[in-house]
Formats: sequence, structure tokens, C-alpha cells
Amino acid sequence: ARAAGAPPVQGFKVVQSYPHDPDAFTQGLFFHAGHLYESTGLRGRSSVRKVELTTGRVLQAVALPPEVFGEGIARWGDRLIALSWQEQTAFVLDLKTFKLWRKFNYAGEGWGLTSNERELIMSDGTAELRFLDPLSFKVLRRLRVTAGGQPVAQLNELEWIDGQVWANVWQTDRIARIDPGSGRVLGWIDLAGLLPAAQRRGYDDVLNGIAYDAAAKRLFVTGKLWPRLFEIELTAPR
Repeated sequence: ARAAGAPPVQGFKVVQSYPHDPDAFTQGLFFHAGHLYESTGLRGRSSVRKVELTTGRVLQAVALPPEVFGEGIARWGDRLIALSWQEQTAFVLDLKTFKLWRKFNYAGEGWGLTSNERELIMSDGTAELRFLDPLSFKVLRRLRVTAGGQPVAQLNELEWIDGQVWANVWQTDRIARIDPGSGRVLGWIDLAGLLPAAQRRGYDDVLNGIAYDAAAKRLFVTGKLWPRLFEIELTAPR
């Protein structure tokens, strides 16, 4: 039983499991026109890549500068925007060629990134989401995320799904479903046990990466250094 007013918790069912590059320190993930787009972190290993869903094969990739620790990515039209962790720099790439279009700066850290068709939505490791103008990159508003009145920090990889912001909570097996108006967590998704402990190599390889195929209503999740990417369905709340 859950406490009165506590957000409901949903579990999952695995629909399909696909290979995933076990050396990819996954920081950002989205689905577009039949392919996955993924960003990876760690200095000297950060990249943006286009990936074949069924095989996990990297079809196209560009390395970020070696001093940059790559973070979340999002699509805006025919552009791809990639954040960096502590470098306070975002890279705007051409979605087709991955050629660098421009850079912009922001204050603080960059963690996750998504868009809601009007704004970019960015996390920075705190309990606050920033909504940015996709062209000027100005902060339009900030949203404090709470569950049961308490702030939910460590918000990481983001995805916009059916009018909600879904966020990995770093170092947990949980995804928060967030109301973009109030910042309230409407529900949790508990993915404990999705990747067996035997397939996890250490402290860092946590759940991180949510991608949604809106046309076919398919939901994909993976983690940093995970050997698999999963298509899942959610089960009834408990």
C-alpha cells in the first residue's frame, strides 16, 4: 500500500531486448525516423551517434572535443543539441551530417535534455528543470520538481512523453513522470531488476536513457555501459 497522496508506482514488462554497445556511457537517448540517437560521456570518449535499433550497430558518430564530458541530447527540427557536463557549453549539430552548426553557453551543469515542440527542457542534477528558448537558448522558466511536497534532486536523462516530462533519477532504478505545469511527480516507474546484477559491472552503470517512438507508442530504456537496450511496457500502478 502506498501512503495517501504518494505518487503511484508502475512496474514493467520487457517486450523486446536489443544489443547495446557495452562501452557506451549513455547520457542522452531519443528515437527519430526509425533510428536511435545516443550521446555518450566520459572525457576523451564522449560522442554523438546514430544507432540501428535492432543490432545496436553505430551507423554514424562524431566525437566531442576530448576535454568535454558529453551529456544529454535532444532534437530540434533538423538540428541535434548536445550538452556537456561541467564545460557550460552546448553543441548544435546538423541532424543529418553531425556537422557542428554553432555552440552556446549556459550557467551550471548540463545533465539531461529533451523538447516539448515549443521549448527545450534541461536538467542540471538538481530538483529544477529549465525551459529554454530553442533558438536563443534563453531560460524562459524554471520548474521545481517535487514528490509528496519534497524536492526530487538528481534529475538526469529526460524524455517528453504524451505531455509529461519523464526523468531518470540518477543512481536509482526509477523514472519520474513529471507534470510540466506544476512540477509534481505524477507517478514513478520502478525498473529494478531490468538488467540483472550479474550484467552490471560497477557503481557507474546505472539506468540512464529513455527514448519514445511516439508513432508506434514504443518505449525504450537502457543504462550507462549496459550490454542491452530494452523495449518495455508499463504494468498497472500499485
